[in-house]
Amino acid sequence: MIICRTPFRISFFGGGTDYPDWYRAHGGAVLATTIDKYCYLTCRYLPPFFEHRIRVVYRKIETCRTIDEVTHPSVRETLRFLKIDGGVELHHDGDLPARSGMGSSSAFTVSLLHALHALRSEMVTKSQLAHESLHLEQNVLRETVGSQDQVMAAYGGLRHVKFHPSGEMAIDSLILPPSRMAELQSHLLLVYTGIARTAADVARSYVANLEARRRQLRIIKELVEESIDILASGSDIRAFGELLHESWQAKRSLSSQVSNSEIDDLYARAQEAGALGGKLTGAGGGGFLLLFVEPDRQADVLAALPGRIHVPFRFDTAGSQIIFYEPQKEYEPARRGWESPLPFRELVSSDMTAEAS
Repeated sequence: MIICRTPFRISFFGGGTDYPDWYRAHGGAVLATTIDKYCYLTCRYLPPFFEHRIRVVYRKIETCRTIDEVTHPSVRETLRFLKIDGGVELHHDGDLPARSGMGSSSAFTVSLLHALHALRSEMVTKSQLAHESLHLEQNVLRETVGSQDQVMAAYGGLRHVKFHPSGEMAIDSLILPPSRMAELQSHLLLVYTGIARTAADVARSYVANLEARRRQLRIIKELVEESIDILASGSDIRAFGELLHESWQAKRSLSSQVSNSEIDDLYARAQEAGALGGKLTGAGGGGFLLLFVEPDRQADVLAALPGRIHVPFRFDTAGSQIIFYEPQKEYEPARRGWESPLPFRELVSSDMTAEAS
C-alpha cells in the first residue's frame, strides 16, 4: 500500500509566462508557493479475485479490464506511460475542490506518478516527477496548461522558477528570514468564490495568440523580479499587495474570460473593506481569490464577502511525498493456477461445494 501526498499551490506573479508557446520565444518566470492543502493518492496492487484489473476511485468509480477502458485521461495515460497494464487500485482524495485554480490537476498527475513509481519500488527525484508530469500533460494529453503547476507540486516551497527559451528550467528556493515569511503569510487570505471552471478552457481564450498580448505578459514577467526585491529587501510588505493588484489588472486584460462581473464585484468589495490587492489563483474564471490584507483588516474583508468560504492555510515546504509505504508483492496468478481467475464469489462458491462433498 502506498499513500502519496502532494501540495496545491498559490501563484503570486508570472502566471501566463509559463506557457511553452511564450517562454520558448521570450523566456518566462513565476513566483509561487505551495500550501498545506493536499491531493492524496492511495494505490495498491489489486488482488486477482475480480473480473476487473483496474479500479479507480475519484468523484467517479471506474472498474476496467484494460487501460483502454479507463476514461480518466491522466490515469489512463500515466498507466500507459509507466507500462502498468493492470492489477492496480487507485483512490484519490483532495483537501480542495477540482477546477479551483490551485493546480489540482497537476498535483493529481504528480501524485499518481510518484505513487506508482513507489509501488514498483522505484525512487524518483523531484526533477523527474516534474518533467514526467509536464510530458504527460503537455505532450501526451495535449492539455492547454503552463509549466509552473507541475514544478511546484513536485518541489514544494516558495519558489522562483525561470523558464528559458531552451526549455530548461531554473528552480530556486526564495530564502527569507522566518519573520519575513511569517509576515507574508499573515497578510494573505484565501477565499473560495464558489465558481468552478476548467483552467484549460480559460487559458485557450488567450494562449492561442500570446504574441498579441506581448505587452501584458512582459509586465507580468517584470513584476516577478520586483516582487522578489520587495520580499528580500525587507521593505514595507504592503508594496507586495499593491503589486498583486497591478499584476491582476494585467492578467485581466489577457482575455474577457479571465474575470467576470461576479468576480469583479467580490474583488471590489474586498478592496473597499481593506484589501490592498489580490488575484485569482489560477488561469482565471473562478476558483479561489487570494487577497492581500493587513491582519487588523481581515475580519472586515471577510465580513464583506458573506457566504464565501475562507480557507486558512500555512506554507508547505516539502513538495510531493510518500507518506505511507508498505511494500507489497504484485499478485502473480499464473503461479497459483489462476491463469483465468474466477470472480471472487465463484471461487467461494466452488470452495463451499468442495467442502460439502
